[in-house]
Amino acid sequence: MELPTIAAPGVGERADAVADAACHLYDTAVHGGWSRSAAEDAAEAIETTAHALAHIDPGAEVVLAPVHAALADLRRRLGLAPADPLTGDGLPAAPRTVGNPRRTRWVRVDPLTPPSPRRPPSRTTS
Repeated sequence: MELPTIAAPGVGERADAVADAACHLYDTAVHGGWSRSAAEDAAEAIETTAHALAHIDPGAEVVLAPVHAALADLRRRLGLAPADPLTGDGLPAAPRTVGNPRRTRWVRVDPLTPPSPRRPPSRTTS
């Protein structure tokens, strides 16, 4: 399949921003440390990007199945909440239907506390 030279409105700009953000994350993470929420955010970004890439071609979802399986394994190893459930073929059972999954993600502080909605960081004024 040959891709067109021009993407749909906003796709090229957002893909460029994701690539830049990934480079900055790599540069920072190599010299710093990960937190639970940072690891979950990074895994979620990869999963969501893989869901987006699955729409490039009818067979792309199958090609990307190992990405979802690897991230599910990483989440288990790190003790993070599972993402979308996978089928026996390693494909996501259901594609994301939320416009912005980060707005609705639930975060657990520890296994004994009930989930609470994710809140944006507080901003201080100077």
